[in-house]
Amino acid sequence: MKFVDDLAVLNREQWAAFIASVLGWALDAFDFFLMVFMLKAIAADFHVEKEAVSYAIFLTLAVRPLGAFVFGWLGDRYGRRPILVVVVLLFSFFELASAFATSLTSLLILRALFGFAMGGEWGIGASLVMESIPERSRGTVSGILQQGYPLGYILASIVFGLLFTTIGWRGMFMVGVLPALLVFYIRLGVKESPVWEQHRETSHYMDVPRSLIKHWRVFLYVVLLMTAFNLFSHGTQDLYPTFLMVQHNLDPHTVSIILIIMNIGAIIGGLTFGSWSQRIGRRKAIIIAALLALPVIPIWAYSTTPLLLGLGAFLMQIAVQGAWGVVPAHLNELSPDDVRGTFPGFAYQLGNLLASYNIVVQSKIAAAHNGNYSLALASVVGVTVFLLAGMTYIGREDRTIVFGRDAKPSH
Repeated sequence: MKFVDDLAVLNREQWAAFIASVLGWALDAFDFFLMVFMLKAIAADFHVEKEAVSYAIFLTLAVRPLGAFVFGWLGDRYGRRPILVVVVLLFSFFELASAFATSLTSLLILRALFGFAMGGEWGIGASLVMESIPERSRGTVSGILQQGYPLGYILASIVFGLLFTTIGWRGMFMVGVLPALLVFYIRLGVKESPVWEQHRETSHYMDVPRSLIKHWRVFLYVVLLMTAFNLFSHGTQDLYPTFLMVQHNLDPHTVSIILIIMNIGAIIGGLTFGSWSQRIGRRKAIIIAALLALPVIPIWAYSTTPLLLGLGAFLMQIAVQGAWGVVPAHLNELSPDDVRGTFPGFAYQLGNLLASYNIVVQSKIAAAHNGNYSLALASVVGVTVFLLAGMTYIGREDRTIVFGRDAKPSH
């Protein structure tokens, strides 16, 4: 099987870089979703409205691009590995510190700092892996790497269900410090990117801002592409639990089961299309995955039973994360060598920021139609599918590029 063969060619050092990055992204998501699950409890403890606490999530998302730029820049200048260690230590520290917040204001500050550190993880981790593995394995590894995020979502759901009633929200933040253990693995098993080592020995890195300006056209395109990608994921995920609880009156246990099923679909989609993209091309894989979401919309948004809603969520995330599974490889292949630590993560997080208003838009559509969340979900996602497919179609790709030397992109 090609999937197995692509992984079998990895040596011990490449496996170490791969596993460290998957775990880093999974535990990153794990920490983030713990906060999502605890809004109500934190609001009750600080005697404020839940909406006031939700600003913690907004701040975490808003400062991610800044973290992606700063840590990406440092990763380009001083190496991927040491900066990745710093990033993981920092977001683990701020996660632990959140457990000791004495007021909502202090918690908001700590969550903003957490988001700043979190912003640096994806770009540096993805560039370290993609620059370390064989070209033939990029698609498969990309699909697995990106699915660290739904894996983190599942872990957070399980831990929340098992421990929250016993240890409370402060104890949950203490559990969230576990990513710090990953630092020791990174130190022991992961070597520096050979592409970064090659650049350090043969040439000096350009100033990062000047390099981004030099490549402004492709950077702008990737930011807009990642905005469409983030609208696709946020448009199918953020409001879905509310849709299940409010419009269908499902209990938390049933909602939790549907969300776990949803994320299993996400993992399957990412693995399948990530690997497939190595054979049929990045753009074609993204477009096919995105368009597959269209026939699923009626089941996903308009079903009336938990069984069909779960099936719809499962199938929808196969499409959504199928497209996303191509992203780590695709963005690193579009990135210039001299700013690969900065370019993918910064573009990704800027797109995430531009798409962050999505939940407000969907909520307003539902409110304007007497709480019809089905319409809000279906309309936004339907438009986003065509936006993402169109943006991908007009772009370029180069899945055969050799990192470490300039190559002409194929169209």
